[in-house]
Amino acid sequence: MSGHTIGALLLGGVGLAVVVWVLHKLGRALASIAEALAAAAVVFLALWWVLRGLGWMVKEIISHPRTSLTVLAVAAWCYWIGWQSLALGAATVTAVLLMWRRCHLVSFDHWAGRVVRSWWQRWMVYTPKLPGWLHACGLSVKDDVIPVDVTVSLVGRKKIVRKRDHQSVQVPRVRAVKSGPSWDEVRVELVPGQKPEDFDDAARALATARKVSRCQVREIAPNVVSIDFQRRDLLAAPVPVPALGESVDVRHAWAGRTEYGQDWYLPLHGSGSHTLTAGASGAGKNSVMWCPLVSIAPAIRDGLVRVSGIDPKGMELAYGRGIFHRYAVTPKEALALLDDLVGAMDARKTEFAGRVRTVPVSTEHPLELLEFDEIGALTRYVDRKTRDAIVEKVALLTTQGRALGFTVRGYVQEPTKETVPVRELFPRRICLRVTAKSHVGMVLGDQAYERGAWANRIEESAAGVGYVWGEGLREPLRVRAGWVPDEMVKALETYVVNKDVVVLPGEGVAA
Repeated sequence: MSGHTIGALLLGGVGLAVVVWVLHKLGRALASIAEALAAAAVVFLALWWVLRGLGWMVKEIISHPRTSLTVLAVAAWCYWIGWQSLALGAATVTAVLLMWRRCHLVSFDHWAGRVVRSWWQRWMVYTPKLPGWLHACGLSVKDDVIPVDVTVSLVGRKKIVRKRDHQSVQVPRVRAVKSGPSWDEVRVELVPGQKPEDFDDAARALATARKVSRCQVREIAPNVVSIDFQRRDLLAAPVPVPALGESVDVRHAWAGRTEYGQDWYLPLHGSGSHTLTAGASGAGKNSVMWCPLVSIAPAIRDGLVRVSGIDPKGMELAYGRGIFHRYAVTPKEALALLDDLVGAMDARKTEFAGRVRTVPVSTEHPLELLEFDEIGALTRYVDRKTRDAIVEKVALLTTQGRALGFTVRGYVQEPTKETVPVRELFPRRICLRVTAKSHVGMVLGDQAYERGAWANRIEESAAGVGYVWGEGLREPLRVRAGWVPDEMVKALETYVVNKDVVVLPGEGVAA
């Protein structure tokens, strides 16, 4: 081996050593940088997850303050005092609540039962299940499936493949649940693209999904609706008329109970006082007639309300004949009675024109209340001349009588336009049990059946049960009129006729 070769090898070895040393130093530097970056990434990710967790906790506390505070309180109790004392305290509270419920169910349900029931229904029933029910009933909003063109290169040619991009589904969110004795009121927030009428159309489907008999939808705000589910029927039993006092309000006459367990009032004077009640034979029209009269008995006795009656059958109103200031049976008598009312209205109009907008009720100018039973018998089944005259008088009273203190309450079995030509002049309608689905729309108006007024499905045994829709009511309200037995009608007649007898109708009378 020559000296030139040996020198080249030495120089190459030295150069290689230098390169290896440089690479070693560079590797160590890169490793240090990588370790620093990895440590920084771990710290960043940990900090990001911590911030995200804190944000989630803050959001949950703000969205569900009671649940969050309860969980924190339970955790603090277990940490500082121990779980044994917590279990003992929970058992004691449960025992007290059960004892309270057994001793006085009404107060328990008012102060504690409905709170516990609302919490349970929200988190165990509606929050997990309602989104599925809404989606199955077509009440979710799904973004359109967007087609996307993708170009795929093949051997020697290009092919366009049409791919579909599936978007998410938005479902209304449960905002609150209020669970009463018979109804669950579930408030949901609509998603963009929905309107309350969509939920009205799906009311029956929602009732089937929840496995209940009825479902009703009410609009609470422009983007919030309340989906009400009826768990049980509070109107299954007759509603007794309560004991009455001396103070009455003819603008809010007690008439029965609503499906929500609240008192039902009918206006006999003022806005919405003209009322048309329709129902088949035995549906309970007499209860709707007599119950408000019983509740305003002191006003009738004192002359603040003067009741007139038209009774084509000569049976129902005749049982309490002494209550009525005017009374008619035949078409001729009915026309004379209506002429008298119209004449009194015209006289009152002349007296108060330009002085007041509404005539105040007094003994000098009492509220004139006309009870027109079986109105169809005199607006269709009599000679044409008498029929037209009766229709004209009723139209005058319903269009001009409200401010002057004249109120008409009519009752009919067949609610067709031919039977009751002035049907649209009654601002408040009550539909009891009817024989055909079409009758519901005739009485309560279009879309009433779709919104839950299923009057044709009322059982024959549920006399007095019906639906109200009119001024101030956006949705049909299910009600049951108070039951007035024969002895109560006679007690009312005695009370009104014999003013010195201090016996109020309704006292001691139960259903």
